[in-house]
Amino acid sequence: MMKRLKNWRLFSLLAALTVFLAGCGQEELSTLLPAGQVGQDQFNLLLLSSAIMLLVIIVVVIIYLISLVRFRRSKVGEDHMPEQVEGSHTLELIWTTIPIILVLILAVPTVYYTYKLGDVTAMGAVDEDGNAENLVVDVTAKLYWWEFEYPDLGIVTAQELVVPMDEKVYFNLLAADVKHSFWIPAVGGKLDTNVENVNKFYLTFEKDSKNLKDGVFYGKCAELCGPSHALMDFKVKTMPRAEFDQWVVAMQATDGQMADADATDGEALFAQSCIGCHAVSGVGTTGAAGPNLATFGDRNRVAGYMDHTEESIKEWIKDTQKYKPGNTMPSFPQYSEAELDALAVYLMGLKVEE
Repeated sequence: MMKRLKNWRLFSLLAALTVFLAGCGQEELSTLLPAGQVGQDQFNLLLLSSAIMLLVIIVVVIIYLISLVRFRRSKVGEDHMPEQVEGSHTLELIWTTIPIILVLILAVPTVYYTYKLGDVTAMGAVDEDGNAENLVVDVTAKLYWWEFEYPDLGIVTAQELVVPMDEKVYFNLLAADVKHSFWIPAVGGKLDTNVENVNKFYLTFEKDSKNLKDGVFYGKCAELCGPSHALMDFKVKTMPRAEFDQWVVAMQATDGQMADADATDGEALFAQSCIGCHAVSGVGTTGAAGPNLATFGDRNRVAGYMDHTEESIKEWIKDTQKYKPGNTMPSFPQYSEAELDALAVYLMGLKVEE
């Protein structure tokens, strides 16, 4: 019976480790597979600190095992008195100097990368014509969704960050309600979004997201912010600069786009009930009560984590609190199945990508 119980405990431990390590090989989500220079720098620091800790553990274990073998009672006898080394200047020097050296080995690159990755002096750089030289994105974290504004391009989107590859992208981070934290595990981060001040940093994206399993990198809120904290995801699409420029043009072409209250079915229903909180034009500024939906049909998730299907849209609209407790969107259980179908079709048609 006891043997069976021990085997069950071992099996449970291995199962838990399997679940824990399952994310280590996912390119869109894993910090162990960096997809940008910032992520690579942070990964290098992780390797260095892990190597130092492993070295200390190995040395301590070796000393312990040597002591255990050489000075076991059966070998040295009951009355053996080991050599007394109290007050030894040599030993004091060794176990004081070695930790200092190890701390310096870790501290020097840590301080270097801290200042390197925090250098945002080029964020406001402009060329001779007064145009911004670098892409800047204003990120606003809300309960429980993300808003992304491109101030120099005049466009805004939500839940899906679109960026060009192989160049620095600068971020201004702010929270609209409570503290959140902006983190793209495979690319770099994380950094808090605060209500009272703006945090700034940059990331580089060196891998095209369309080659990934879901076509996107996954972003997370890394600061406990409420009952739906674990569901506060966003997605990141990376693409060559030429494709990004095309996406910008397509977004800017939605300027003035609105749902028509005189239209039939889903569009009219949206204009009557949803337009007060949700924009369907990608041109604008931040501050809307709800996510911008101009690119809703191009996304791969509903509410940040549900399958991107018409059925998920309908379930979400009927009872938002069931799927994301604490969010600020009202539910609409009064809609008929036909109205929900029409609304889902309209939302899926909001696209800017071909």
